[in-house]
Amino acid sequence: MSMGSDATQAVISGQAWDEFCDALKRAGQQVLRAETPATELDRAEGWRYLTRLLRIGLEMHLEFADPDFPGFFAPSHETGKIGADNPDNLYMMARINGAHGYRIRGTRGSVSYLSIGTQKGGYETDGKMEQTGFIDVADLQLDGADGRFEIVLSDVRPADARNWLRIEAASNAVIVRQTFMDRSQERPAQLTIERLHKDAAPAPLSAARLTQGLGNATRFVEGTAQLFANWAQSYLPHVNQLPLADQALCQRVGGDPNILYYHSAWQLAPDEALVIHVARVPDCRFWNLQINNWWMESLDYRHQRIHLNKHSAQLDADGGVTMVLSHRDPGHANWLHTTGHDIGTMCLRWVGAAEPVHPTTRVVRLGAQGEWL
Repeated sequence: MSMGSDATQAVISGQAWDEFCDALKRAGQQVLRAETPATELDRAEGWRYLTRLLRIGLEMHLEFADPDFPGFFAPSHETGKIGADNPDNLYMMARINGAHGYRIRGTRGSVSYLSIGTQKGGYETDGKMEQTGFIDVADLQLDGADGRFEIVLSDVRPADARNWLRIEAASNAVIVRQTFMDRSQERPAQLTIERLHKDAAPAPLSAARLTQGLGNATRFVEGTAQLFANWAQSYLPHVNQLPLADQALCQRVGGDPNILYYHSAWQLAPDEALVIHVARVPDCRFWNLQINNWWMESLDYRHQRIHLNKHSAQLDADGGVTMVLSHRDPGHANWLHTTGHDIGTMCLRWVGAAEPVHPTTRVVRLGAQGEWL
């Protein structure tokens, strides 16, 4: 029996759905790992995290999976979060096939930082998202008052391409990062993508495409959950410190090459606060600090202050910055809220810093009125 007929039988009989549900169930073991917090809040967020990964996985591997007719979707957003998602970012992703050429059209907007990269691999396969091409907005040639641009995606740069983004045979995705200083004041870039020399319309959904999409989606859920559970576990030896992360590892899983990352875990008693201090804020295009739950999801930045950036943080008189994480407000200008969590993870980013300054941390006790003891 051919692979196509196997898929047809699996779809018609319901076997494909049963296998999808069974595979999804296995992902739950990542929530039950020995080191994960066993509180009501952390476990509830863990199960919700898997549902969020499933929504993203289905978008990525079923709804927007056709590289002949790509479209941008959000692989991380307010209610779907992966691997210390940046609260100041608007993420966009499109699936591509490195054997073909593509064109991105857009307008620049006014967002503070914009980068576009092509990648290969995936959390559903090898646990990596390695870069195959990259372009920074600072290098884009723009037209008109609205900053219109076109980018050609190909393995070899065409002679007439003003903006070019490299792909290779294994490239399978385009990742866009738009970073805001202040979302209420900035306009995001508007982007579309199309394959060059494509057919007029996509083919109807086939059994093979459905089974492949469902399988990739569940492998994405389990692979992503396992990858970042491993990351969170690796932070336990330096809880309440904020060391420089392994930059090569960050790049292998899809990090932006312009960003220097710091990752760690935090854990605080009800009367404790974590003080994070940078003696001198370096000259850079952007920076931020964010607080995450154990699952490396940014906390709910829609309703609580859980991150600070170059625009929102109040600097010290000497040009440094001091930020305080605690369960209740200590009356500090740069207070970050734990939002009911006793333990979680955190991330600091310098974007385009020529000479980064490493943060220091200390845990202090808080008095009944929030004063430092």
